[in-house]
Amino acid sequence: MDLLSIRDLETTFFTDQGAARAVDGVSLDVDRGQTVAVVGESGCGKTMLALSVLRLVPAPAGRITGGQVFFDGTDLLALPEAAMRSIRGNRISMIFQEPMTSLNPVFRVGEQIAEAVRLHRGATAREAHEAAVEMLRLVGIPGPDERARAYPHELSGGMRQRVVIAMALACDPELVLADEPTTALDVTIQAQILDLMMDLKERNDSAVLLITHDLGIVAQTCSRVAVMYAGQVVEQSPVPELFRDPLHPYTRGLLRSLPRPGARRRELEPIPGVVPGLRALPRGCRFHPRCPQAMPRCREERPPMLGPQAGRGVRCWLHA
Repeated sequence: MDLLSIRDLETTFFTDQGAARAVDGVSLDVDRGQTVAVVGESGCGKTMLALSVLRLVPAPAGRITGGQVFFDGTDLLALPEAAMRSIRGNRISMIFQEPMTSLNPVFRVGEQIAEAVRLHRGATAREAHEAAVEMLRLVGIPGPDERARAYPHELSGGMRQRVVIAMALACDPELVLADEPTTALDVTIQAQILDLMMDLKERNDSAVLLITHDLGIVAQTCSRVAVMYAGQVVEQSPVPELFRDPLHPYTRGLLRSLPRPGARRRELEPIPGVVPGLRALPRGCRFHPRCPQAMPRCREERPPMLGPQAGRGVRCWLHA
């Protein structure tokens, strides 16, 4: 049985200008010990998918309006809030994109890590502090005893991101939701953070749902990938097959727009157009205004998720 199984998940924001469905019928599975990526352009719904799993959708405008999220066989959307609080930060944790929005500026970083250990593991203050120092050591922060007494603003960006990872992994979670964990870091620190995450994943036998726009990171760290566009998953595939033979025109566009060693600037192929607004989605396939292979059917009929090959799925009439 999958550790995480998302079925037809819908998350909608209700505004004065109308309803916008940020997550629209997404289904996704993550096995124990597996690293699964969710990729796509900014605004496609990746982060909102992760927040929906943890039931952290910003209220009152945002609401989960449909679907199910099974974690270890239990539907998280049916749990009372008290039970959900015992899961967040304990069995499921999240690494947020910007560490300064995850860390409280008026508390020392060691106290912030220790808080989760006290709350979820019933540790004494001393035990929780020792666990926090050990986590700082595991994430490669030099002088962990001293750094545990530091405030967030006293640390570099790379160190703050390591602290956020230490917080997320302090209770040995079974599932980690990592939202662009390396976006704000330089490339050398990015590589260190990714190696660290994968080492700790192996150590704890955790599953990881990695949200990113960087296909290089996907190739390096993940076994499966889901490509999102305008709130929907348009392709799912094992990572090697996706890079070797992408099925959806949007996926092919993402791969063509990647810089290649030795390529001149004019050889890059950006995807024309922009992502549609969620309150003004086109009829039929949502990608058809930008698709070089669009057919009349694409403009009128919404394609379902099709399974042209074992272990793969694509939302495109080309494969009907």
